[in-house]
Formats: sequence, structure tokens, C-alpha cells
Amino acid sequence: MFIEVDNCHETAEELAAKLEKYARFFRRRVKDTDGRERPMWRTRWTVPADLYGETPHPAVLLFFNHIGERNPNRTIPRLMELTLHLWKGQWQREGYHLCDGKIPIVAVGLKNLREHGPTGPVFFRFGRDRPQPLLEVIGNPRLEAAHAREAEADRARQTEYQAQLQKAAQEQAAKKAVEAAREAAPREARRPSCASCGSRFTDERWEAAEETDWG
Repeated sequence: MFIEVDNCHETAEELAAKLEKYARFFRRRVKDTDGRERPMWRTRWTVPADLYGETPHPAVLLFFNHIGERNPNRTIPRLMELTLHLWKGQWQREGYHLCDGKIPIVAVGLKNLREHGPTGPVFFRFGRDRPQPLLEVIGNPRLEAAHAREAEADRARQTEYQAQLQKAAQEQAAKKAVEAAREAAPREARRPSCASCGSRFTDERWEAAEETDWG
């Protein structure tokens, strides 16, 4: 996360110009140690693996300390308009914004931060409707929830498919057993019995009796 501290002396246009510089910085590419070209900032800092086809940039935190005459409550809406192309993601029909290549821009005021602390819901990310805790504001919970639902649906489909395979295998085995019993019935009717005890001959005894032809 990059931090810009504003004592409320700068205009929204001046802050927007700074954010444009961040965008140019994130677009810079260099050759890494393996010879492959990558964004320069990714060669300087540890970066988590990209998830869900989204490659976000580091967040920029605008830290407002209300000392100057400018009111951040009026500066932020104008700044959001000027930097819309930098932070606004593409809406997906699954119910989330895909923020690939976008900059998470977050605003926080010193007064709220002092009152609620860094884990409180005081961080406002451009494009969202309410302040959130820091770890929530820099993520994409709707995207994660959508992929969690998709993964759960895939698991359910796989479970159903495996159950169908098992049922088909059981039906096939039962069918083969019935066919085998039907084919074996005429032979079983001819199987001889012991004259003394009435027990049916085993296959081995039947085969031995036929080979010796004892009558």
C-alpha cells in the first residue's frame, strides 16, 4: 500500500494528478532476473499470486488530516469523478466488479482513525457505498464470494456425476448377474446329485465323474 498524506491544502485536481503518476508508475515494465518482462513494482515488492484472473495494483491510501481550509468531504467526490478511469472495475453479471489493472484508491480521515483504530470500519474505497475495515477494503469480497459459489456448484455437480456413475455401475453389475444366472439355469438343472445324501455335485466332482464315465 502506498500512502499519500494530505493536510487539506491541495485541490481535487492536484490529488488526481498525483494518482495519474501512480498509474504511470504501475505501468512501467522492466526485465526481471529470469529475463522476462514484468511490471517494475512487482520486482521490488513481494506480491501474492493473482487470483480469479484479476491483477490489481497496490492500493493508494489517501490520508486526510484536516488542517487546511479544504473540506475532504467535498474534495473526495470530485476526486472520484476525476479518477474514475483509474479505479472503476468492469461489472460482471455474476454480481461483482473485475478490477483487473485498476488501482484500489482508499480514503481515511485522521479523526475517524483515532476514534476507531486501524481495524475499525473507517476506510472508504472509491466505488463502494460504506466504510470498511482495512483488510476488507483492499480485497474484492464479491469476486471471492462468486468464485466460492462457483466452486461449490462444481463440487455439487462432480458429486452428482460420481453418484450417477456409481448407480450406472451397480445397475450394470445387477444386469450381468441376472444374465449370468439365466445362462447358468439350464446347466444347473443338469447338475447331478449324490445318490446317498442328495447334495449337488461340485463343479470339480461333476467334471471328474464325466471324465471317468462311472455311470
